[in-house]
Amino acid sequence: MTPVYLDYNATTPLRPEVVDAMLPYLRERFGNPASTHWAGRRAKQGLEDARDQVAALLHSRPAEVLFTSGGTESNNLALRGVIAAVRPHPTHVVTTAIEHASVLEPLRALELEGVSVTYLPVNGEGRLDTEVLRAALTTDTALVSIGMANNEIGTIQPISELSRVVHERGALLHVDAVQAAGKLPVDIIHLGADLLSLSAHKIYGPKGVGALYVRKGTALAPLLLGGAQEREKRPGTENVAAVVGFGVAATFAAQDLELAEAHCQQLTEQLWQGIQTTIAEVTLNGPRHHRLANTLNVGFTGATGEGLMMGLDLAGVAVSTGSACAAGSLEPSHVLLALGRDEAAAKNALRFSVGQYTTKQEIEHVLAILPGIVEQVRRAARSPES
Repeated sequence: MTPVYLDYNATTPLRPEVVDAMLPYLRERFGNPASTHWAGRRAKQGLEDARDQVAALLHSRPAEVLFTSGGTESNNLALRGVIAAVRPHPTHVVTTAIEHASVLEPLRALELEGVSVTYLPVNGEGRLDTEVLRAALTTDTALVSIGMANNEIGTIQPISELSRVVHERGALLHVDAVQAAGKLPVDIIHLGADLLSLSAHKIYGPKGVGALYVRKGTALAPLLLGGAQEREKRPGTENVAAVVGFGVAATFAAQDLELAEAHCQQLTEQLWQGIQTTIAEVTLNGPRHHRLANTLNVGFTGATGEGLMMGLDLAGVAVSTGSACAAGSLEPSHVLLALGRDEAAAKNALRFSVGQYTTKQEIEHVLAILPGIVEQVRRAARSPES
């Protein structure tokens, strides 16, 4: 049984070129980039070259890129860092009901500290309306945080339109682009974001490293206290090998963008057409268009997503029921509930996410076994003993 991996939104495999670039920094180029001797200078050069590469992906200045431990830290630094910088003035933050936990949880913590937070509704496809956002902004609004593309259903938000509304009111815009990078152009000039989060392991780079773009002049307080690394915004010795790998992954993400999108679009279209043809009572969760090309979230009436995932896992196919951060939770997806699905429908969903190494033959294999697994799970749900 050859394993099939269809969970690229959870993480991606390392590109061989990324591994090759990292190895010297795990061996002979081991120096601390803060050291001023030859070993430190070698490491520092690798760090700054990677900063240039990530900045090129964003069309930003290298000095506006701060390295972090990943998307979660980047989101926390953006949210808490901006609020800490503007206090003690009254502070109001606006976000949507479908954001990732690494945005929602810091905001809930900030609410306990007296910050006012508005969670905006989205439409049945997960899109935020610009007028809904406009109506939510007040004179106290310091920050708006919106995900560029949703990790569960793939919905793409009209960030450039939303940014104009945010800036009209004098607020800052933070964009969580963790799922968007490598799948969509992430041009900071076009988007109009003041802060933007990235994670290397979503673009065929290593885990444990990410970045936060911070527009020049944006006030941001550090979360941690210590040394002067990362322009005194993120103290601690950088993970140089991982950062170097991130830089190489960013270069390939920009270079391969159009081909990767076309490849993934073909595969998810093949998968969706096959599911519709062979399985009754299925629903597409999220938009038909304005969706990440690699992401397909499907509801199977009468079959729990957990049961389907386990059945596919036993057959060697890796998929998920939603965000990897929520794995093991018995609660229905907050994203699907925000779309208007009831609890049963929210628990009947599977997320398929493909990538550059996914093949047409793998999709054909999944389509061959999926109908039987769906019927088995539905039959078990109908059984009086279940």
